Amino acid sequence: MRQFVETGLVALDLANTWDEYLAEPERLPDVGALRAFCEELAEPFPSPSPSPSSSSSSLPSPSPSPSPSPSRVLAGRGPSEDDLEAVRAVRDRLRAVLSREPAERTRALARWAEELPIRVTIDEADGAPRQRLSAAEGVTLAERLAVRSVAELLDIAASGDWDRLRLCAAGPCKDAFVDRSRPGKRQFCSTRCANRAHAATSRARRR
Repeated sequence: MRQFVETGLVALDLANTWDEYLAEPERLPDVGALRAFCEELAEPFPSPSPSPSSSSSSLPSPSPSPSPSPSRVLAGRGPSEDDLEAVRAVRDRLRAVLSREPAERTRALARWAEELPIRVTIDEADGAPRQRLSAAEGVTLAERLAVRSVAELLDIAASGDWDRLRLCAAGPCKDAFVDRSRPGKRQFCSTRCANRAHAATSRARRR
């Protein structure tokens, strides 16, 4: 079974959780798989809402316990079926953006960004201010993944690799990848798909 983290970018790894190469393309079949995806990408789950009784209680608060580590925070919470459905919808939108040619992809990305709860923050890098995009407070898991995907795609564009962002040419695979080879002519997402495509071409020639 493939791991979810193959590039470290939600924008690509989420898109590739639908894999036409597999007999069963859906790699997020349930909330357990979504939990595993989030843990691999270090994306925390939404905090559970406090119950009305706990927020309005007049009993004295217990002494604070030590803050749990990030891994324990992830392990103690979990996505819901609603989260799963919403994340799959984000994946569909992401794959629709990635499937376009670079110029139209830019316009599709801009339209998507306008719909998302994005906030702009400024941090420092090498003594200079740097603009960063992040999700607004209190948004859903799917919205956070969408904002993170948009920010990562903008980083890919800023690095000069927008034209090298492609979908695998070895049908039925449509995995997304960034071609960072020197010639910039790579067509396949992996050696697996390259070998499969070359084998299919060789068989066709022998017919």
